[in-house]
Amino acid sequence: MHNHGLGSWMAKRRLKTPDKTALVFQEASLTYRELADTVDRVSAVLAHRGIGKGDAVAYLGENSPQFLQVLFACAQLGAVFVPVNTRLAPPEIQHVLTDSGARALVHDPEFAERVTPAIEAARIAHVIVTGEGVTGFPGLTRLIEQATAGHRDAAVSLDDPVAIVYTSGTTGKPKGAVLSHGNLTWCAMNCIVDYDVSTADTALLISPLFHVASLGMGAMPVLLMGGTIVLEKGFEAGRALELIQRHGITMLSGVPTTYQLMAEHPSWESTDVSSLTKLTCGGSAVPTRILNAYEERGLRFSQGYGMTETSPGATSLAADMTRVKQGSVGLPHFFTDVRIADEHGDMVPRGTVGEIEISGPNVFLGYHGLPEATAAAFTDDGWFRSGDLGYLDADGYLFIADRLKDMIISGGENIYPAEVENLISDIQGISGVAVIGVPDERWGEVPWAVVTVREGDAEVTTESVRTQLDGVLARYKLPKNVVVVEDLPRTASGKVRKADLRARFGKKG
Repeated sequence: MHNHGLGSWMAKRRLKTPDKTALVFQEASLTYRELADTVDRVSAVLAHRGIGKGDAVAYLGENSPQFLQVLFACAQLGAVFVPVNTRLAPPEIQHVLTDSGARALVHDPEFAERVTPAIEAARIAHVIVTGEGVTGFPGLTRLIEQATAGHRDAAVSLDDPVAIVYTSGTTGKPKGAVLSHGNLTWCAMNCIVDYDVSTADTALLISPLFHVASLGMGAMPVLLMGGTIVLEKGFEAGRALELIQRHGITMLSGVPTTYQLMAEHPSWESTDVSSLTKLTCGGSAVPTRILNAYEERGLRFSQGYGMTETSPGATSLAADMTRVKQGSVGLPHFFTDVRIADEHGDMVPRGTVGEIEISGPNVFLGYHGLPEATAAAFTDDGWFRSGDLGYLDADGYLFIADRLKDMIISGGENIYPAEVENLISDIQGISGVAVIGVPDERWGEVPWAVVTVREGDAEVTTESVRTQLDGVLARYKLPKNVVVVEDLPRTASGKVRKADLRARFGKKG
C-alpha cells in the first residue's frame, strides 16, 4: 500500500477481522467488512467531486457511523478532515469553514439553517447532507448506494496532515490545530499501551467525536485494535447505564460530570457494571465523592492531561495510583515526554512550578495558516509549550498548578476568556470585563463575567448580556452570571488580576 496513514486502517481490518462487529449504532451494527466497504464508497463520492490530497473536507454532525466513514474516506484520499463542533454559533461555524479553506462540507440535516450563511460566505464548492439529503443538496446515503466500490490508495505518509481540529483561541479567534496521520496513530498507540486496549474491548462512546479526546483516545485505539464501538449520538445517564449492561461495555471515557450523573441516576445501584475494566476521565480532576461512589462498585479511574495540540493525551494516571497520587494527572504516556521549564526556558528541579512542555510523535504539526503562532508554540529544540503551569514530583508524576492561559473547562468544553471578553466589551454600557471560571457542582466550573459599567448607560444584567451573546457564541460559553463591580483589580501595568476575582467569587457556585 502507498497509504501509510489512517487511510489503510479499514482495508487492513477488512482483511484481518472482516466479520467482527466494528460499530453498534441505534440498534444496528456494522462489521469491519461493511465499514471498510462503505468507507471505499464514500471516498468514491468525494473523489468524484474532485477531492484529493490536501483538500479540506468539513463535517458538522452528531456522533454517527457517517462521521467515521467520512474521516477514513478523507484519510484514504489524503484529504484533510475538519470536524466542526455542533454547539458553535453560525459566526463561529463560518470562521472554521473559511479559515480551513474547506472545499466540501458534509452536515446533518438539522444544521441546515445554521450552516447556510457559512456555506455562502466560505464559498463551499460541494455540500452533502447525511441521510437522504434536503432540497437542493444530495443525501450521503443515496450517494453511497450509487458509488463504485474499490479501495483508493493515495500516497500518504505519517507526516501528512489528516485533520484540522479547532481549539478556542486565547486571543479571540479559534485556531486550527493540524494533526498528522502519525499524531493520531501514536496517540492510539499510547492508549493501547497505557490502557491495555485489546480486540476484546467494547467501548461506549458518549462524548462528541468532534472533540479530539473522544476521537483520538476513544475511537482510534479501539478501531486500530479491532475492538467494538457502541456509538451514541449524545449522553443520557440512564441510557448509558442500560447500554453498559446490555453490551458488556469494558471501556468508557468521560468528564467528571458524566460519571456524576450516572452515579446519581436511579438505575445506578441496580445496573450490572461489572464488565467495566477501563474508565478514563479528563477535563478536570475527579472529585473524591465520585471516586468513592465508583470504588464502592469495584470501579477505578484512569485520569490524565492533554490538549488538542497533543492529539490529545500527554499524561495518564493509572487506576491503581488514583489514591496514592490523588491530585496528579499522572506520568507521561509511553511515547510522550514531559518537562518543566522556567520563564527563561531553563529546566527546573523536581517540585518546582514552571511551564509544562511536551514532546512526542503525538504533538501536532502547527496552527493552520498561522506561522507566527506555530513558532511561538514551540521551543527552539522543538518541544510544545502548553501554556499550563505544573510541577513534577520526586517520582515524575505531573501536578497541574495553574492555567497560564486562564482557560475554563466547563463540562469538558474548553472556554478561553479572551474570546468571551472581546464580545462582552462591545456591549453598550460595559467599560471593563474579566471572565473567570467559578466552581460548579454539575459542570466542574462555569464562566462568570465580572464587569464595570459606564454611568448613565442602560442597566447591565446577566440576562441582557446573555441575550446579546446568544447566537454569536456557543451557549456553553455564555456567562452563567454577570457581576457588576465598581472597579476591576489591576496590576501596576493595568492587567486584571484574575486571581483576586477568583478568590472573591470562586466560592460561589
